[in-house]
Amino acid sequence: MRKAYEEADQETQINLTPMLDVVFIMLIFFIVTASFVKEAGVEVNRPDAATAERKQLGNILVAITEGGKLWVDKREVDPRSLRSSIERLHAENPQGSLVIQADRDSKNRLLVEVMDAARLAGVDSVAIAADVTE
Repeated sequence: MRKAYEEADQETQINLTPMLDVVFIMLIFFIVTASFVKEAGVEVNRPDAATAERKQLGNILVAITEGGKLWVDKREVDPRSLRSSIERLHAENPQGSLVIQADRDSKNRLLVEVMDAARLAGVDSVAIAADVTE
């Protein structure tokens, strides 16, 4: 009788190892396939545009603040070293594009300087971010 009781006790246990393996594999899958949003490092008020198109963010984000400061890869960059910063990021992903997030009250001169630095760094795809008006 006691032997039958021990066998019944062993049959009622649930083996959690396969379930934990599946949960772990799903966690790895979601981490690998998750898309992370890149940020320039500062929040800017983008201008509105009626013809703006929604596109996926580029690989290199350059932000121009209202006060005329440049931000690349979450750090403030001097305009003289902007080209080398863009070249470094472009070398990491040569197929990537550059998106300029200029504040609506920023100076046009800085926008042109960023575009020139991007072209001199070898980036062919340059876009200017704007908010889509509905």
